[in-house]
Amino acid sequence: MKVLGINGSSRKNGNTSLIINIVFEELKKRGIETEEIQFAGNVIEPCRGCFACRGKSTCVFKKDSFYSCFEKMKLADGIILGSPVYSADVTANMKAFLERAGVIVATNPSLFKYKVGASITAVRRAGGMTAVDTMNHFFLNKEVIIAGSTYWNMVYGKDVGDIYKDDEGINNMRNLGQNMAWLLKKLHGECDDNEVSLV
Repeated sequence: MKVLGINGSSRKNGNTSLIINIVFEELKKRGIETEEIQFAGNVIEPCRGCFACRGKSTCVFKKDSFYSCFEKMKLADGIILGSPVYSADVTANMKAFLERAGVIVATNPSLFKYKVGASITAVRRAGGMTAVDTMNHFFLNKEVIIAGSTYWNMVYGKDVGDIYKDDEGINNMRNLGQNMAWLLKKLHGECDDNEVSLV
């Protein structure tokens, strides 16, 4: 099994990357392969509304990094969407990505059905719930099963590394990784209900 982490941050290897990799650590402990794609340094073009993707299950425009990322998304068993909070929501790149991906999946029903998803955000002060909701809304109407944790999937921090001061947020990310692994294994018939290490 494989989980793809899509990082919408404009800052490479920033706090969003750090929290994605905290979740990844828990997945790797349980034998699940991981890969992170960072949008930093790239521009994701917005959806053109041409609907040329209908029946093709992909976007016909391949000049930006959307195409390669979406192709990996289709192959993944699990998807983590991660974004810092920009203006009380996700980044422009993440929003453009979700719009394009959303149209493709809407015109090719069941493309993501029964994949496991989780949305996470790095937040300085406010807007975290809005960002998580934006990403979860994509999952919810694309038939993706969302993994949850013990609290909202956000970690607080301004400068790179500040997130490690948020003990509750870090523990929440670890628990999210454990829950995501359990759900993936359950869906793939590999989970032993008596396996306490996953609880």
